[in-house]
Amino acid sequence: MEKIKKIILLAGPTASGKSELAIKLAQHFDGEIINADSMQVYKEISILTSKPKSEDLKIVKHHLYGFNSVKDNFSTGHWVKMVEKEIKKQWKNKKTPIIVGGTGLYFKSLTDGLSKIPEIPINFRKKVRNLYNKLGQNKFYNLLIKLDPLAKKFILKSDSQRSIRAYEVKKFTAKSLFEFIKKTESKFHNNVFEKLFINIPRNILNRKIERRVEEMFMRGAIEEAKFFFEMNIDKELPSNKILGLREIKDYLEGKISLDKTKELITQKTRQYAKRQFTWARGHMKSWNMIYSSNISDLYKKAINKIS
Repeated sequence: MEKIKKIILLAGPTASGKSELAIKLAQHFDGEIINADSMQVYKEISILTSKPKSEDLKIVKHHLYGFNSVKDNFSTGHWVKMVEKEIKKQWKNKKTPIIVGGTGLYFKSLTDGLSKIPEIPINFRKKVRNLYNKLGQNKFYNLLIKLDPLAKKFILKSDSQRSIRAYEVKKFTAKSLFEFIKKTESKFHNNVFEKLFINIPRNILNRKIERRVEEMFMRGAIEEAKFFFEMNIDKELPSNKILGLREIKDYLEGKISLDKTKELITQKTRQYAKRQFTWARGHMKSWNMIYSSNISDLYKKAINKIS
């Protein structure tokens, strides 16, 4: 009998235990793991991005981790094309793709489709960011609304990232970002997706984040950051958003102590996790929310939701 085609999606905030659960699911479903974390695509940075450890890579095959240079741009569009190809390859090999990560937009682009917005040149994007920095969020948002009235319906006044994106798309293409979004559809039928989100309580997650930050420094986060700075990366590239880089730079320049560096990275990571929860509430309403502090129980809950 032919194996039923599934795509298991496993999301959750940073440090919630996705990697451990993913390995168990891959062993159960004869699957292979595919990365859905926008920072784990970089080959030069492993500690600060919490890429899977070498021992995990030996247990189950992992794909789309650490293949892109921090010197090169990498977008959601690039990821979707690669992941679609990888899913089809795994299905052909009678494997179950297990897509794991914390980048909500990656999952949304896979399940709902990605809008076909033309590639916007990096110099054009720099000009928009310079304008944003000059005006500040409030004035820039008002300018966006004048340029693209549709944006008012979809973008909060405080959302700087989406404001910049909507502005550059409208300015470059003369079409609203939301006109592009209307025309999207997934390459896969919705019934092939099994969607799981690790809904870990915030107080437990905060403690796990603290431990993770400590472990990063023990494993060599400072040396890794130094290596990144030596490469003189273009400030507009997304690799600059890797959590911890800015704080370690301040530490190396003698502006803050090591304890303060760890405290700030912990705080930033908690804020990032909060944004991941907010995204899940807004965009993952159809997902199965699961949690247990015990990995065996969590695994059982995941299996029950999939089977």
